Amino acid sequence: MRTNWAGNLTYRAAQLVRPTSLEALQELVAREPRLRVLGSRHSFNDIADTDGVQVSLDRMPQHLVIDDAAASATVSGGALYGDVSRALHRHGWALANLASLPHLSIAGAVSTGTHGSGDRNLSLAGAVRGLELVGSKGDVRRLTRGDADFDGSVVALGALGVVIRVALDIEPSFDVAQTVFTGLPWDSLDQHFDAITSQAYSASFFTRWVGAHVDQVWLKYRAGEGNAPLSLHGATPATSRMHMLAGGALPSVTTQGGQYGPWLDRLPHFRMEFTPSSGAELQSEYLLPRANAASAFAELRRLGPRIAPLLQVCEIRTVAADSLWLSGSYERKVAAIHFTWQPDSPAVLALLPTIEDALLPLGARPHWGKCFTVPGHQLADLYPRFADFQVLVAKADPGGTFNNTFLDRVLWG
Repeated sequence: MRTNWAGNLTYRAAQLVRPTSLEALQELVAREPRLRVLGSRHSFNDIADTDGVQVSLDRMPQHLVIDDAAASATVSGGALYGDVSRALHRHGWALANLASLPHLSIAGAVSTGTHGSGDRNLSLAGAVRGLELVGSKGDVRRLTRGDADFDGSVVALGALGVVIRVALDIEPSFDVAQTVFTGLPWDSLDQHFDAITSQAYSASFFTRWVGAHVDQVWLKYRAGEGNAPLSLHGATPATSRMHMLAGGALPSVTTQGGQYGPWLDRLPHFRMEFTPSSGAELQSEYLLPRANAASAFAELRRLGPRIAPLLQVCEIRTVAADSLWLSGSYERKVAAIHFTWQPDSPAVLALLPTIEDALLPLGARPHWGKCFTVPGHQLADLYPRFADFQVLVAKADPGGTFNNTFLDRVLWG
């Protein structure tokens, strides 16, 4: 029996195949009528499930080629961000942004629109400059930034093929310092949200939506771009290492206290060598226009007494706008509101429609890899290029090799 990382989903697929060569993968894809890729299993819904065969790329030959002149790195789709980051850093290079977990696979994170934080920082998909995919007939297709279908092929939900290689923008390695503040009054957040997020390279706010204060603020500063203030609009610096979850294992979080160190050891919240977060959890996330952030905060504080009993913590971040059709930040800079729930699926799924009723009128788009209940016809209204993506999928996979119940629900429902 195979489950996702959190254990809330047992996969229906009867078989998991681990090809060890491109040729074996091509033969498998061409042969099987239904197939989905299983990445690092960090999705909280059935996006990676299938009634056919699941395929893992973890035994494929690892690929890392750095083009110094082009400031680009081409990596295996199944590689983990933490492993790629270490390799890049050894060669003096960096990625501009990382998610809170370095344990995610490159292709899986990109395909679902996963992101880090920062007013000027694109999502992880925004760093993609090229893709290689195995299509439904076993053919290898290559797409490069600027190609006609490229912007529809990056955040693609696994619907276009098996992503075997990804070319990423890189930049010279840099240092980051992380400082945590506690007890930010809600009035201060409402008044100074833009000022706080713009002063740091990356900012995260942790709350449970009850009480008079935001519990924690994690600010990450890039060397040469300023330092953390001594106080933050009524919040004070933490005097010891903090975990955003009550009782969370402190050694698992990245270095705090304003000490500068390599980007890969500060941009994520969690260290690669530890199990991330708690594991016993569910997750949901909604990305909405920055201009509507204050209204969203007010709505969630209103719902706080209903949310808090099911919530472990909620994180607020910001992401820059991009041009990728199914990205949560397509053509708009966003505030991302991420819920880490108690592992009670019936109760969480019963509450989500209430949260969605409050946030969708504000333009919120759900994260593709997490729990949400928004039906397909409403999703189509949230993405201006949704119909174009449907056409792209129909052209790339006319036989539905990569289709599954998730895509039936969100893309064709």
